[in-house]
Amino acid sequence: MLATAVADAGVETLINASAVGYYGNTKDRVVDENDRAGAGFLARLCEDWEAATLPAQYGGARVVLARTGLVMAAAGGALRRMRPLFSVGLGARLGNGRQYMSWISLEDEVRALLFAIGHPSLSGPVNMTGPAPVTNAEFTTAFGSAVNRPTPMMLPAFAVRAALGEFADEGLLTGQRAIPSALERAGFQFHHNTIGEALAYATARRDQD
Repeated sequence: MLATAVADAGVETLINASAVGYYGNTKDRVVDENDRAGAGFLARLCEDWEAATLPAQYGGARVVLARTGLVMAAAGGALRRMRPLFSVGLGARLGNGRQYMSWISLEDEVRALLFAIGHPSLSGPVNMTGPAPVTNAEFTTAFGSAVNRPTPMMLPAFAVRAALGEFADEGLLTGQRAIPSALERAGFQFHHNTIGEALAYATARRDQD
């Protein structure tokens, strides 16, 4: 309905908020905007959500399918829920920790969206992710370092499933190794190129608030 309204109103640009869940479970395989949708509920949801923009595209609008990863925000999102545990040394990798996490700092997410709005050459899928996705084990270690706490613990996969049911496998125990090829080709420069930089920035901002 929104896409139809965009087309009818003659809007030039539509930014569609999608997610890297579009790619399904990629395991170790690197994916970018040229890859097809993966399998699973989240992948189908993203695919259907993006397909809903077709009326706007047919109406002549430039549509950017912003496939966002895990946003490293100081006072919200996943970090806000995880930080209390990590701050007291209870941060733990999930399952075997080998599942990939595509992330982006909040600052770079906002900058990338503004960049996409201001660059008519960008259209179609655009991965809003940092340039170096990490495994869950690497993320856990980096977050522990950011809050100066050890992270030796592991939460077994069966415990994650017991707590979260079906969401555990698609949302936490699998992941995407997505890279921002479209943004980089267009000349976008990240302020935070590594998960360590993004987490240090996010935790410092929270400490200042």
